[in-house]
Amino acid sequence: MSLNLRNILLFAVMGALLIAVGVIQSANVALAILNLCLISAIMTLGVNIQWGYAGLFNAGVMGFAALGGLAAVVVSFPPVPEAWSAGGPRAILGVASGALAIGLAILTWRKIPGSRRTRGWAAAAVTLAGIILMRFILDPAVEAIEAVEPAKTGFLGGLGLPIVISWIAGGAFAALAAWGIGKISLGLRSDYLAIATLGISEIIIYFLKNEEWMARGVKNVNGLPRPVSYEIDLQQTVWVQELAATFGFSLVELSSIIVKLSYAGLFIVVLVIVFWLSEKALKSPWGRMMRAIRDNEVAASAMGKDVTWRHLQVFVLGSAVIGLAGAMLTTLDGIFTPASYQPLRFTFLVWVMVIVGGSGNNLGSILGGFVIWFFWIEAEPIGLALIEFLTSGMAVDSALRLHLIENAAHTRLATMGVVLLLVLRFSPRGLIPERSK
Repeated sequence: MSLNLRNILLFAVMGALLIAVGVIQSANVALAILNLCLISAIMTLGVNIQWGYAGLFNAGVMGFAALGGLAAVVVSFPPVPEAWSAGGPRAILGVASGALAIGLAILTWRKIPGSRRTRGWAAAAVTLAGIILMRFILDPAVEAIEAVEPAKTGFLGGLGLPIVISWIAGGAFAALAAWGIGKISLGLRSDYLAIATLGISEIIIYFLKNEEWMARGVKNVNGLPRPVSYEIDLQQTVWVQELAATFGFSLVELSSIIVKLSYAGLFIVVLVIVFWLSEKALKSPWGRMMRAIRDNEVAASAMGKDVTWRHLQVFVLGSAVIGLAGAMLTTLDGIFTPASYQPLRFTFLVWVMVIVGGSGNNLGSILGGFVIWFFWIEAEPIGLALIEFLTSGMAVDSALRLHLIENAAHTRLATMGVVLLLVLRFSPRGLIPERSK
């Protein structure tokens, strides 16, 4: 079987599985899974840029996705005038003083003559003074902002712009954070880099949970605007009513299907653009250079390549794509929940997508995103059906049977393990492996 035919067959099987869900469960469920698969595929492309192109192990995926979600709030949510009046300007001044302190600390490290120890102590002193000044300015403003109707707002709100703009902003937020993180940690060995990025991801999420003046923390931000129509508005239109009568759908079901199809259309456009740009980069001289650095850093350095600088480039690019996907996910949910970003759990899931799909191959990353997210969602109903079948010979009130049925949800993690083991056994380089030239 040729490689292209095999790839087409794999995607056809994935499409058949989604259609089967639509037939057995409902079209709404199938479309909901499709939308999450599309976002997962974009996020997996971002991780593949880092790992597949350059061999960088980023264990902080959820931190960058959370920054994308924050961008959705900052860009699209309407501003809260009362909170801005209570302490908005002072809060902005406090944040600016913190950023200025970081800049001065970097400048101190670079410009002050002397040993590394002397420059380190000087930069630390500048940083400490800057933190004290920032908290002196910021803390009173934070207290005033969070006291403004905390049950409803208690934060500054955003800019009130179309939420699609936040997708670009999410990529920018993540890229900016990745640049700062990369400047600090990209000189580390791969295992230390993984630990550092995981720790920094936890810091980002901890910050988002506790700085309520920015995005309400664990209180969450509800009611984010949509880039598509609302179901209630569609139900009142004549063409939707006529379509529902023609095909025998209820208005509620049909309006939900139309909304999900609209989201899917937007996500497909973004996925195609990201995939096309990723392929262009991979097949360019820059992409060949990144793979050469990945395969042998010593040889690439001997040829005059600045390995650390190139690693920083690819780390920023991959993180920007992850931030874009994070903003899209928050847009789809319509709610920003910092507590839902669990670095260990979901970073592992994204990495399974890359491994199963085939690291170094963008098409494989897309397939991996679809396959793993599909089974992550459908493992529970499949597991429940399998348990009911296997225990059908037992008594209805059997304690063992009831226990197994009640714990069917735990088959999800076992399913991920089985899928990963099967792929590693029969296709160690992934379902669509990187092409060797």
